[in-house]
Amino acid sequence: MQVLAGARRAVRAVGAFRQREEWQFFAVLHRASAGLAVTWWALIAASGLLPAAFSVSVGLLVGAIGHGDALVALVFVGAVFLATQILSPLRGQVGANLGDRLGAWLDRRLLDCAIGPAGLAHLEAPDLADDLSLARDYELGLSGPPMSLALSFIAGGLVQLLAGACQSLLLAGYAWWAPILVGGGWLGTHWLLRKSTVWDRTTGDVLQAQRRADYSYRLAVDAPAAKELRLFGLGDWTVARFTESRSRLVDLRLAATKLKQRPLRMAIAALVVTNGAFFAALAHGAVTRQVSLAAVVVFGQAAVGASALAFGGLNWALPHAAGAVAAVLRLDQRMSARGSLRSGPLQADGLPAAEVRFCDVSFGYNGAAPVLDHLDLTVPAGSSLAVVGANGAGKTTLIKLLCRLYDPQAGRIEVDGVDIRELDLDSWRSRITAVFQDFVRYELPLRENVAPAGGADEQVAAALRQAGLTRHVGLGTVLAVGYEGGTDLSGGQWQRVALARALYDVSQGAGLIVLDEPTAQLDVRGESEIFRRILEETRGRTTILISHRFSTVRHADRICVIDGGQVTESGSHEELMTKRGRYYAMYTLQAAAFGDDVASGYDAASMATGPGEEADDRAID
Repeated sequence: MQVLAGARRAVRAVGAFRQREEWQFFAVLHRASAGLAVTWWALIAASGLLPAAFSVSVGLLVGAIGHGDALVALVFVGAVFLATQILSPLRGQVGANLGDRLGAWLDRRLLDCAIGPAGLAHLEAPDLADDLSLARDYELGLSGPPMSLALSFIAGGLVQLLAGACQSLLLAGYAWWAPILVGGGWLGTHWLLRKSTVWDRTTGDVLQAQRRADYSYRLAVDAPAAKELRLFGLGDWTVARFTESRSRLVDLRLAATKLKQRPLRMAIAALVVTNGAFFAALAHGAVTRQVSLAAVVVFGQAAVGASALAFGGLNWALPHAAGAVAAVLRLDQRMSARGSLRSGPLQADGLPAAEVRFCDVSFGYNGAAPVLDHLDLTVPAGSSLAVVGANGAGKTTLIKLLCRLYDPQAGRIEVDGVDIRELDLDSWRSRITAVFQDFVRYELPLRENVAPAGGADEQVAAALRQAGLTRHVGLGTVLAVGYEGGTDLSGGQWQRVALARALYDVSQGAGLIVLDEPTAQLDVRGESEIFRRILEETRGRTTILISHRFSTVRHADRICVIDGGQVTESGSHEELMTKRGRYYAMYTLQAAAFGDDVASGYDAASMATGPGEEADDRAID
């Protein structure tokens, strides 16, 4: 029974070791590039054996002088020395290449696990933020050296460990106790240094400081914040924040490396005793001529070389590199489970053909209070619905659920009486097009900004005209500064490009149009005109608009007010104004702020030649 219990403990120990981040790191090396990994290990082994070979070759040369042919021994010394000089840079090149391959493998794995899940929960989950930050930013050098450098440091530590072990074993040629005495002393020092120099970067405080340092760094070097940093004189403030965060990051890491003074003194004393005893014995043997000069040279060099045991091994770079690998592997498992959405068996061809219904829908993020609370809402087919409400009322959440970026935690969303969870996910999304508040500005040609998957120039140009971008840069012009021949657009022009992207999808068969604050950067006249154009171009299709501009909202067939996660009012503009409820209060407040123009909704002639639209077109020219 005791033997069986011991065997079980051994199996559990092996299993625990296989779960260690270091084991995962070395296992992934072979998955990134098996050939390079085998070559890297072979070079490490050869590099570790060479110091012992050099000690032996020098001893042979000393012994051969005056007693034999020294030429052979000299050639041996030269060959070992030359191999040492060649292997070091070769190992560095192979390690750098392997590190780049590993970095690329990790990046691809992270992209797959981030993009693969059909939902968004895995990207917005707070408990995955630390791993996501570590997995994404390790190549920036904030959490440790990039993989190409880390492999060099790790290889150096392993070479030193192997070299020290070989030199210690070489001492067995002098006496059986010599490897135990000298090697044991240096191994004790290695253990102390290992325990006192590993940086713990897995705590919440460390990762939070890392994120803050990275954020301040990006503020300074990325373009979006450049205007405000200069206008408000925040340059020194940004640098100071980065310096403070970076210093705190280093301090937190060093706090985990408290060097224990008493064990350090004991280790130094043990080294003095063990090495002193060995060299005293070696010196006595040399004086009494019990040990030859050649042997003194070999074993003396071996004893000195054994010191590499203290400084080699799995050094400080490994926890950083292994932590990044482990973070990616954890995310691969957890993101797949967190962001997965079931795809139904039914095709969505021809949908939405009838009404869209939210039936008793409830939803909250990450266990927080419900954003939508037993919400009921019906959108008739081919109609336009405007959704209004205070910030945080759940308007954007409603859109995310409709696009199946999340699924309701209670209730269901139906299209023509079919729960959208029963529809094939890709098929359903092909029927929807959207302009979100945070739409993407692709650093690509204008053509690909409108039709990223490709499309005919005539259709792309038509979508741009429908979005009010009648005079624009060439379709092949890259919309990004920093590219030869590239340019950038104003905020309002970018919003028109995003609208053109949605209108292009309508021409390709999308039947449900979702507009989440699609024209926030246009003036009131421009927004109202754009929405009128959208209603004209999407007549017969279902349109859902979220906007804080009531001059636009009033043109929708129906308007609903969301408050507290529920629909509190619903009807046409005239019906809601007659009720004098929440919508009436919000509309009247905004109309008073903007003046009579907003309340009257503008006349079509004045909007067709509004100053905002003319300014946009001139800027693009």
